[in-house]
Amino acid sequence: MLNQFKVLYGEKGFENIGSDEVYGFLENLTQGLARSTRRLRYAQLKAFFNFVINRCDLDIKNPCNTSLLSKTFRTSKQSPRKVPDKEAIDEIIYNTKNLRDRLLLELQARCGLRIGESLKIKVSDISERKIILREPKSGKEAEVAYMPEPIAKRLEEYIRCENLGPEDCLFPVSYSKARSMIKSLGAQLKISIRPHDLRRHSATYAS
Repeated sequence: MLNQFKVLYGEKGFENIGSDEVYGFLENLTQGLARSTRRLRYAQLKAFFNFVINRCDLDIKNPCNTSLLSKTFRTSKQSPRKVPDKEAIDEIIYNTKNLRDRLLLELQARCGLRIGESLKIKVSDISERKIILREPKSGKEAEVAYMPEPIAKRLEEYIRCENLGPEDCLFPVSYSKARSMIKSLGAQLKISIRPHDLRRHSATYAS
């Protein structure tokens, strides 16, 4: 981005670059791109001007500090998603009759697992109350999650009843099916819920 800016305005005195030039440059540069990308490019150029003005002790205003630019390249405000309360989550879990589905819910709501992490768990990843998460979203090679004892016992019962082997996945369902199942269970109780709401619930009540 700065190389392109240099091509256009490299020969122009820094103090002579106004908000109109900045606006035209950013509009051409980010046309058709996502709003978040447009906002990022604006923030980067604004930071560049601040750096030069401060480093060179220039007595000029940052041309990016105009209402037109800030309004054009701002991100839309997102209202925070409400975390389902404990009673709602408990009701969904307790009303889930299928043991597999209940365990999938509990691993997210009680242990803070992501839905994708839960679906990757193999029987060999379970050791008493400990779960080894392979290739978690954090980028680490592995992480460890801990289960409350009642969940660990239900999981042991589930593995035995389903006659699962060490290399079998605990939950042999697709992401879309698991997501649909969770939304459907919530809808039965007139509760709007997504898989990540369970993990968010877990983090909220753990803290």
